[in-house]
Amino acid sequence: MSLHRLTPAPGSGKKPKRLGRGSGSGKGGTSGRGEKGQMSRSGARRKLGFEGGQMPIHRRLPKRGFKNIWRDDVQVVNLKDLAKLPAGMDVEPETLKQAGLVASARKPIKLLGSGDITRPYKLRSIALSESAREKIVAAGGEVVE
Repeated sequence: MSLHRLTPAPGSGKKPKRLGRGSGSGKGGTSGRGEKGQMSRSGARRKLGFEGGQMPIHRRLPKRGFKNIWRDDVQVVNLKDLAKLPAGMDVEPETLKQAGLVASARKPIKLLGSGDITRPYKLRSIALSESAREKIVAAGGEVVE
């Protein structure tokens, strides 16, 4: 099998319609576009979702719910996830990103107290829940504000 020997399946290849090649071709004159109107002109386009002038479906359907545009998109990390990091490490947003625990080091991060911790860690620039703070201090870690 070589690339130069590949051919389309028999009957699958179809030649394109040749438009505007005389009245005997069946697609001469207006080239299948009809007489007048928007779509008979060159460069004719319709907006996405245009439904011929009737009220589009995205305006007919009711809107539901509320989207808070001021919402803070906080990334959540649990204490049990810190087990992936070596003991005594400085835990910062960049180190959590490198360990694959958060998607972005720029978005705010909050550490929650789910799970147990045995190794001490030093945390910087990370928001904590009260239970997470207690468990880190009890394990000999430290929180730098």
